[in-house]
Amino acid sequence: MQTQTITPNVVAQEVPLSLLTPSSTNPRQHFNEEDLKELSETIRKSGVYQAILARPREHGLEIVFGERRYRASLLAGKETIPALVREMSDAEVLEAQLVENLQRRDVHPMEEAEGYKRLLSLAEPTYTVEQIAAKVGKTPAYITTRLKLTDLCDEAAAAFYQDHIGVGHALLLAKLPPEQQSPALLACFKEVYNGGDKPTRVLLPVRNLQFWIATNVLLILKDAPFNKRDAQLVPTAGSCADCPKRTGHNKLLFGDDLGKQGDQCTDPTCYQAKVDAHVAKAIAAKPELVQISTAYGVQQEGSTVLPRNKYTAIRDERPASKDEAKRPEYKECKYTTEAIITEGSDVGTIHKVCANMNCPVHHPKQTSGRDEAKWKAEQDKQRREQAIANATGLRVLSAIGAAVPVRLLKRDLLFVLEKLVSILDESRIEMLARQHGIRQKRDEGGAAKTLIAFMRRADEGTLSRLIVEAIILLAASRHNGTSVLKDAAALYKVDTEAIGQRVKQEFAAKAKAKKEVGPAAKPAPKAKKAA
Repeated sequence: MQTQTITPNVVAQEVPLSLLTPSSTNPRQHFNEEDLKELSETIRKSGVYQAILARPREHGLEIVFGERRYRASLLAGKETIPALVREMSDAEVLEAQLVENLQRRDVHPMEEAEGYKRLLSLAEPTYTVEQIAAKVGKTPAYITTRLKLTDLCDEAAAAFYQDHIGVGHALLLAKLPPEQQSPALLACFKEVYNGGDKPTRVLLPVRNLQFWIATNVLLILKDAPFNKRDAQLVPTAGSCADCPKRTGHNKLLFGDDLGKQGDQCTDPTCYQAKVDAHVAKAIAAKPELVQISTAYGVQQEGSTVLPRNKYTAIRDERPASKDEAKRPEYKECKYTTEAIITEGSDVGTIHKVCANMNCPVHHPKQTSGRDEAKWKAEQDKQRREQAIANATGLRVLSAIGAAVPVRLLKRDLLFVLEKLVSILDESRIEMLARQHGIRQKRDEGGAAKTLIAFMRRADEGTLSRLIVEAIILLAASRHNGTSVLKDAAALYKVDTEAIGQRVKQEFAAKAKAKKEVGPAAKPAPKAKKAA
């Protein structure tokens, strides 16, 4: 046999190309045709400068590394190629292939990841991430994130190989469960119309994908209503504490991007299954729990879940002032009971509520005539305080909107904003419109129609501001408005105390001016004519 003339050596020798076969474990599986043609022209003129490495096999020689030079030599019409022939174990071959390919600039990250995976899967010798990192001169975190690329779904892997997405996009996608990767892949792109029949697909920056994942996939585990250590809540899912899809489980993998906001769940489907199981378990253990909804809209006929207008939620936090302490939501009554939210936001959480519509504390009757003056004075005071609070809130909202730094894409911004406006009530739409100097007449279709027309003419900066303001107004309608504004103000570094002080001064000045002018003199009654 011809293979008998080829013996292992430490000096390169000319080896017939016909004896060589590519290695099935070579990390590099994709070769650029144009680059191969260019290399073949160089080999045709000057030959192969660097020898390939091969090892003896039963029916010839297996290429350890140098397959690209081998392919280009075939294209160039060569019959032999310089090669070093060595006896090597499977583990040594994998190591050599990995190190050699890492020294090449054009090796694809997916091929690099496959190489690491093959080393880890060896039965003998065994490798750890730390050992591989030491061999190739990389950090353990780098090896861990590269290995994660092998978890890409077929659609995402194909897009990565075809250079439709970058390595930053691919690494983020790979950290998501397979069922979340396809919708996340779509979020990597936007469609731009340039006058043609079909839109052009444009790749968005990695930060856009990161934002999409944070808002559409990730769920903060500290806010979960269920016991995160209960492995039997959903037996197929197990405990959150041991779950590899939790960002806090593997800080090497999630630390720099998806793990910045604390421990989060990357699997919304599993999270929702645990919420549902928790609700069912809580109701089974305590059938007297009142079921309530925080959602807006009409309740389904025959539903046992109480809608928002059929109960008063008792606040857990202490009132901030004596006046606030008088409000019904800070008081308990003899009808106060525990309830669990089963529809809307915050599903699975337990709250104290009063669901008795005849309760004198939470559903008081109208004030009697004797106390009319006192009641009216109290109402005037509350209205004045509410007006100051509203004005302060709107000023803070305006300052927050002015501080919004992100300039997003108009098509996406407009889509999100139109959806937000559609779920805002009329009063909050009017607030949002007034923030931007929009006034409308009743016969012009109302604030929503006028605002949407304004939005469609607005630039991306104005739309970004409107989105933040709309979200704050929506959140304030469902939760503690003061707390929502405070959180937003802290994020955008808005001085709420200074704004509040200025508003109080303005109201005081108006009240003073009103007192100085005094009530308008009433016209004297006309004298009656003599009969």
